[in-house]
Amino acid sequence: RYAIRRGSGGEGRYPGGDGLVREFEFLHPARVTLLTERRYHAPWGLAGGNDGRPGCNRLNGVTLPPKVHFAVTAGDRLCIETPGGGGWGTAEERGSRDAVRGVAE
Repeated sequence: RYAIRRGSGGEGRYPGGDGLVREFEFLHPARVTLLTERRYHAPWGLAGGNDGRPGCNRLNGVTLPPKVHFAVTAGDRLCIETPGGGGWGTAEERGSRDAVRGVAE
């Protein structure tokens, strides 16, 4: 699966971008290395904007550390959720046109 992680970006006059979701099901045994960031600390918002949501790595539903090397077998499922970006400025600063756009997104 390859999808947008809706709602993961922080609120703000300029909202942070949403992260992605990538899901893999392994067909054969393999070795995997993950080198990811922003799993424990969310991407921060600036000038009053809200933080984005941190990312997450899971193997068969079990949370993995951000940097890890491991073996998988056929049928294992890996889910990688990338963090959302932090927002910039307060949501109250948005004009009515921007506010409507934010709701529609």
